[in-house]
Amino acid sequence: MSRAKVKFVDGLRFVGEAASGHSVVMDGDPEVGGNDTAIRPSELLLVGLGGCTGMDVISILRKKRQPVTGLELSIKGEKADTHPKRYTDVEVEFTVTGKGVDEEAVKKAVELSMQRYCSVKATLEGTTKVGWSYKVVEE
Repeated sequence: MSRAKVKFVDGLRFVGEAASGHSVVMDGDPEVGGNDTAIRPSELLLVGLGGCTGMDVISILRKKRQPVTGLELSIKGEKADTHPKRYTDVEVEFTVTGKGVDEEAVKKAVELSMQRYCSVKATLEGTTKVGWSYKVVEE
């Protein structure tokens, strides 16, 4: 079972700590009482999705011995207009760089992550449409 603690600091600033001992600061927008000093909780969801699937893709491509030198993910989320203003649509774009990286290997790695391995993406299923695309950039 995963565990976390979140503690109030001041204004709308909170510090979240995971069972691993690592922490993250969160804050709100000034128009709702925050000080804009840290990432928003809903932004963490997008960052978590990117980290989860990014780790999968890199691991899979390493196993396939692909000469990857970089991976960048661009995640865009569209929120509902009314509360709770959840993400309704999310798009993830993978940009893989390297010299001689096989595009088919990238396609398979992305599909495996997004359809089978990424727990954050799986958690969003049923409530949020998650799409993805990829491109390979030759160094």
